[in-house]
Amino acid sequence: MNQIDQLARDVRYLMDRRAIEDCVHSHARGHDRFDVELLTAAYHPDGVDEHGASAVNEGPAYAEWANAIHAGGCQLCLHNITTHNCEIDGDVAHAESYVLVGLLNPDGKTVRFINGRYIDRLEKRDGGWRIVLRRCTVDLLIAGDASILDLPQFKAGGYIKGSRDREDVSYARPLTLEVPVGRW
Repeated sequence: MNQIDQLARDVRYLMDRRAIEDCVHSHARGHDRFDVELLTAAYHPDGVDEHGASAVNEGPAYAEWANAIHAGGCQLCLHNITTHNCEIDGDVAHAESYVLVGLLNPDGKTVRFINGRYIDRLEKRDGGWRIVLRRCTVDLLIAGDASILDLPQFKAGGYIKGSRDREDVSYARPLTLEVPVGRW
């Protein structure tokens, strides 16, 4: 294989890998913003998500289920994707993405951290990578104190508080200091 052909293969691999990571990351963002379009777009129409044996959802129906679970169990959530491993074989990929989920409980004073992994089979169809099957693991669950969020010293900082909709500051275009935000 000549250098140009090898370079083309390397670029294709890097572009595919980036697209796969983008899919995983936008899924996480969709969770935190309750963005049904982002969550749904991460799955092929025949995709499936398993969040435990009693929670197997078709990709197009997953967002409604996930938003209801999160709305009932926490005020805010943050899905952080960390280690990402990916094996690409043509138009099929197998990925393992570590996830750390922070959940601010309804009382606003306690928090849960769930460490687990998303085990995904993705396929590239019509030029786009999407999830065909996601199986989630829970490897560690930690409970903690979040009462610092209610302390006057913290509130005096005026930190921006995320919101579970398109009013979240991350959607602002252009991003300016004049964009209205919710604060703690």
